[in-house]
Amino acid sequence: METTTLYVSGMACGGCAHAVRQALLALDGVVEAKVSHVEATAEVRYDPSRVGIPQLKAAIEQAGYSVT
Repeated sequence: METTTLYVSGMACGGCAHAVRQALLALDGVVEAKVSHVEATAEVRYDPSRVGIPQLKAAIEQAGYSVT
């Protein structure tokens, strides 16, 4: 397992953070996602043999947010 922290812009509330978290958890290989709209971060624990950083970023962007 690996852990990465992505910086996410566009989150304004807890609902936004929840949407990002759900988008990440929907990916095969994501074990845990801690998302904070206050810190504008998403800390993701994942299996790199099943999912990679590009897929994590794409999921966040498809949810309507930007990875900076």
